[in-house]
Amino acid sequence: MRLIKFLFVGILFGIVMTKSEAVSWFRIQEMFRFQSFHMYGIIGVAVVVGAILHQFIKSRKMKNADGDIIQFADKPKTYIASILGGTCFGLGWAMTGACPGPLYTLVGQGNLIVLVIIASALLGALFYGALRSKLPH
Repeated sequence: MRLIKFLFVGILFGIVMTKSEAVSWFRIQEMFRFQSFHMYGIIGVAVVVGAILHQFIKSRKMKNADGDIIQFADKPKTYIASILGGTCFGLGWAMTGACPGPLYTLVGQGNLIVLVIIASALLGALFYGALRSKLPH
């Protein structure tokens, strides 16, 4: 019963992603071709809201669902891992036309072919796990 609230948040997320057209392959291709501001606007709003919520959570010393105080770790000084990870993420996003969150929204809409992309993402995560000790962190 406690997990019901997470189900509702997931449904709300799916509705927002669908109504904002963030799950649209066409909109994503427009973004990567610099033909439209639509997706950049959505991402920009998400970054601003995330920054505000980050500061709000830190200032109020809010707790997570388990009752533990939410703590934010300092970021590493090197950016090599972020550059490599961001490049891989961006290439996958450009090739598939979707990032991980909207993939589940697309499955919920009945686009079952997206399960192939989700399986590929899981294989990529397993591949990362196998190579993790050899990668820069």
